[in-house]
Parts: sequence; C-alpha cells; structure tokens
Amino acid sequence: MRASLFIVIGVLILAREAHAQDSSESLSYHFQFTGIQQSHPSFRAAYTGRNSLLPTAENLLSITSTLFLGGRLWNGGEIYLDPELAGGSGFSSTTGIAGFPNGEVYRVDNPTPKVFVARLFVRQNFALGDEMESVDPDQNQIAGLLPKARLTVTVGKFSLTDVFDDNRYSHDARTQFLNWALWSGAAWDYAADTRGYDWGILTEVRLPSWILNFAAVMVPSSANGPYFDHDIGRAYSLNLEVVKPYTLSGLGGRIHAIVFLNHADMGNYRSAIDQARLTGSAPDIDRTHRYCSKYGFVVSAEQALGNTAGLFGRFSLNDGRTETWAFTEIDRSFHAGITTHGDAWGRRDDNAGIAYVVNALSRDHRDYLAQGGYGFLIGDSALNYALEQITEAYYSARLFPSFSLTFDDQVVLNPAYNRDRGPVVNVISLRGHVEF
Repeated sequence: MRASLFIVIGVLILAREAHAQDSSESLSYHFQFTGIQQSHPSFRAAYTGRNSLLPTAENLLSITSTLFLGGRLWNGGEIYLDPELAGGSGFSSTTGIAGFPNGEVYRVDNPTPKVFVARLFVRQNFALGDEMESVDPDQNQIAGLLPKARLTVTVGKFSLTDVFDDNRYSHDARTQFLNWALWSGAAWDYAADTRGYDWGILTEVRLPSWILNFAAVMVPSSANGPYFDHDIGRAYSLNLEVVKPYTLSGLGGRIHAIVFLNHADMGNYRSAIDQARLTGSAPDIDRTHRYCSKYGFVVSAEQALGNTAGLFGRFSLNDGRTETWAFTEIDRSFHAGITTHGDAWGRRDDNAGIAYVVNALSRDHRDYLAQGGYGFLIGDSALNYALEQITEAYYSARLFPSFSLTFDDQVVLNPAYNRDRGPVVNVISLRGHVEF
C-alpha cells in the first residue's frame, strides 16, 4: 500500500514539474492526496445488529489520491481524465451512522487500495453572449477565457456533486467538513455508484443573474452498488438545479434549489412490512423490488459575513417510501453552520468551521427498521426512534503552500436514529491534505 502510494506521488510530482515549464493553457495537471486518521471511543449500546456501529473503540485510516488531467480539444472543447486511488475503511465497514463521519470513505467491500477511473468526460462550451471572463487553473478546469454567458454540455463519467449544490462554505470533505450530511443535501439520494461517480449528460446555463443546471444520469442496479442498470428506458435519474446569486447589505450570497427524480428497480418499505406480517419474519426490502420512482428536493443557502466568514444552511427531503438507492439513509435533513478564515488571528490561509445537523426518517422507513429490517447502511435489528443529531467542528492549518493539516471533532447523538445506542462522543479525525 505504502509503496504504491509513493510511486503514484512521485510520478505526479514529475508530471507537475513538466507542466510548470509549459506556459501553454491547452493542458491541465492537478493533484490531490487526502489521508484521514479517525477514531471513536467505546459507547453504550443496548443491542447491536448487522449494520450497527460497533460499540467498541475503533481507529481507522482512509486515503484517496487523484490526478486531474485535462486537455483542450478545439475552440470551447475540453477532455478530462481523473485516475483515482482509494483505500481504507470507515468505522464498522462504513455502517451504523446515517450521517457518516468520514466523507472520504465509501461502501466498498475491500479496503485494499485500488486505482480506478473516477472521471472521464468531454465538455463543450457555447457562447451566449460576447463578454468574456478569465477562468483560473483548477481541478478539471483549464485556465483561459470563457464567455461570461454560456451553455456548457458535459458527457461522460463525473459526479453530480461536481456541479450541483456547489455551496462555497460546505461542499468538500477534503478541505472543509467531513460529515456526509454536510457536503450536500443529505436527503438528496443523488445517483452514483458506490464511490460517488456516474455516467450521463450534464448541461449548465450560466447567466449573470442566475444559473440553471440539468443532468440525466444512470442509476445503480442495486442499492449503493458498483454497477449500473443499463435499461435506461426504465432506470435513470433526472436532476434540476436553479442557482440565484444575490447581494445583502453589500455582501454576496446564493440560493440553490434542486429537485430530483430517480427511477430504478427499488423496494418499498411499507410493502416489505406488509409481506413480513404475512410470513411472520423480519421485513426484507429486497423482496419488493420493482421499477418505481423516488423524488425529493434540496434548498441550500450561503451568505458571506464580511470578508472572511460565511454562513450556510440546507434543508432536504425525499418521499421516504421507496428504498434509499445511492447515497445515504436519510429522508429529511437540516443543517446550518459557519466558517471563517484565519485573517483575524494572522493566519490568512487557515480556516475553521462549526455546524449542526439533524437527520430524520419517514414513518415507513422507521417502521421498517423497528421491525428488524436492514438497509445498506443502517439497521440495528430494532429501533427506539429518535432524530440523529451531529455537531462537527474543525480547524484546518496551512502548514506549507500545498499541505494543510486539519483537526476535526464530531459528536453523534442517536446514531442510526436509535436512542438505545450512543451517544458517540468525540469522533476525532486528523486529516492531511496535499493539493497542487
């Protein structure tokens, strides 16, 4: 594992140095590495089921490393390839908390590091006006001039969260909050494979006064599975977002509104309960699969507070009847928080934040779990229902131009919505992040 990691880093540093000597803006090379050491102490548990967070202390490491490659094809046309290495595991094989505390781990069977293609897509920009703006070099972004008003079409493999709900204060588990429920609307069951990526088409309309995003992508063939359902006439996800920038007392802000519709071979919680009543067994949602729809929405807000701080919040909801299919087992969620940069104490490249999350289940979903049902992420064999509540605080210190070290602390009340388990006090994380 360590040898492979050093080889990858060495090759990427050489690639970066070669690019630094090339003033052309037709190529783009960027790199990130994130390592997270995370632990939780033992806690009280009246019982433990198949998908419960283990009540004994755990201490685990996760890593991701990504090379972001981009090239200009023609006027307005670009191509991107992102090989990624990911390894390690979350607590209890990434089960037992709906708002999981490590945003860099996924529901994968084998924690051994693997290299895979995270993104592979072609992007075309079409001008909708004559005015141009400068675009800085960044991950999956080639420096240069682009029309200020434009239509952008992306086709290939990407993540919906690359574009949707891009809240500047809470959107990236590699540099900001770690919790799954804080990087986007937690009840948005956004379509993706188990690592968070998908195939499809994405269109973005950017105008000075608003932004409109629409994506049609594939859905997994099983809940949180690694493979996609290729029957795209019946298996698909449609996502629409409207973003409205505004100014309040001279300070900028944005409102994001997302609606989504997933259609897949999913189960139904109430049907599983009804079947179990006839057989006298625990409900099994896998026995109720049929092609059906799941829908919901997200409202996200961000507001600058002066030059260094920002306030953010999100509310999200889905129908709660059909099986959680891709992201995490949350049917209702609200969170709010604040972040700030270190200018006030003379460390302008440091940043810190604190946020509070409350997650909830629909009536059908909670009844299913209470009668012994299991999802792909949670299930304690019984349920004494309560809202799952999470508080997270972090401080990220920029120690070198390309390296930051973050200390993060989370407290989880009623993990997996169960007041018979927990609280899980002081989920401590140490995150190292390299980016250039």
